[in-house]
Amino acid sequence: MINCIRCQGCTALFSTEFMKSFKVLNLERVQALEIWLKATNTTLTQVNGQRKYGGPPEVWEGPTPGPRCEVFISQIPRDAYEDILIPLFSSIGPLWEFRLMMNFSGQNRGFAYAKYGSAAVVAEAIRQLHGHMLEPGYRISVRRSTEKRHLCIGGLPASTRQEDILQVLRVLVEGVERVSLKAGPGIEGVSATVAFSSHHAASMAKKVVVEAFKKQFAMCVSVQWQPTEKPNPDESRCPQKRAKSLLPSHLGPLHHSPPQPSGPPSFLTLPASIPAGFCRAVGGPTVGGPTAPQLPHPTCSFPDSSTQGHLVFAVSPVMLLSKLCETAGVGQPFYEVQYSHAGPDGFLYFSYKVQILGITATFDGLVMILPGPNASTMLEEAQKAVAQQVLQKMYNTGLTP
Repeated sequence: MINCIRCQGCTALFSTEFMKSFKVLNLERVQALEIWLKATNTTLTQVNGQRKYGGPPEVWEGPTPGPRCEVFISQIPRDAYEDILIPLFSSIGPLWEFRLMMNFSGQNRGFAYAKYGSAAVVAEAIRQLHGHMLEPGYRISVRRSTEKRHLCIGGLPASTRQEDILQVLRVLVEGVERVSLKAGPGIEGVSATVAFSSHHAASMAKKVVVEAFKKQFAMCVSVQWQPTEKPNPDESRCPQKRAKSLLPSHLGPLHHSPPQPSGPPSFLTLPASIPAGFCRAVGGPTVGGPTAPQLPHPTCSFPDSSTQGHLVFAVSPVMLLSKLCETAGVGQPFYEVQYSHAGPDGFLYFSYKVQILGITATFDGLVMILPGPNASTMLEEAQKAVAQQVLQKMYNTGLTP
């Protein structure tokens, strides 16, 4: 039996296993980091599961780094932080940026990236620091970062237009520079090769594009790194995975011009910045179209990059679900949310069960969120994700109050 604790101020339940994971930190190392940050007046920014210094730093002389100016550092002790790593890598040359990958517990994930002003400094960092003993029993690996900047998105509808998918991607993620489309034998629908402004932008996009297309267009796409080496003629196309529609089966494959579906709830209606042509291509309603269901709803919009492409409501999904239930007189929702696991993609996964007294159905499933600065923030984000998923399920099953 899993022991649970009640989150103050809401009815959600969270497992003590999740809370205990915040007590595994080496507090001496954390305190040493805090002292170093104050003493050196260094600023670190936590974003998207990583902690970043610079990019550029406050004082930087020289051009913006180009290709082959970054090293990949692995085999880092989990309780080693920037107070040790930044001075070490700065001893080779000025750092333009340093990124340490973090997990939800506050420990690092064992790898980081350091960017210098030139490829020559990178070569010197590899020569001097590869195999360096950071502490007894830990020799770090320092290699040149591949800095891949191209993603291949497969399983797009055959009617997809280049200008439409470019606009869609620029709404969902940052750093999109250009898009090229491919179609032909062996490709299901259309595949898109997307060029990004940096490896970091491409990496962040790779984490969220699949989930964003599921949520916004009810369709599955595949996302792969585009090989940097020149492929042979038989392997010239992006890796493909047959796209599976999340729409009801009677609508048929998305690229076969299916009958117009009723679409998602109007509080999930896409903003005007999503081109209507792409909405038609994937079988969804255009904004403001006659098929949009007439439910009470707040407005919504796409957020900045820190929220990774999820919709942001003018009213919280938790508040919206509560208000809908109150208006319908079915009683307030009761949430049971438990931490499940941390995925290799950096997301945290939570299982949930939601019961509403006046509705016989029980809603359950799995949601994922990005790590946050503390436990309470992550629990709040998990509950928002749960409420949003429940609202979608209520509409899909016709159980809308």
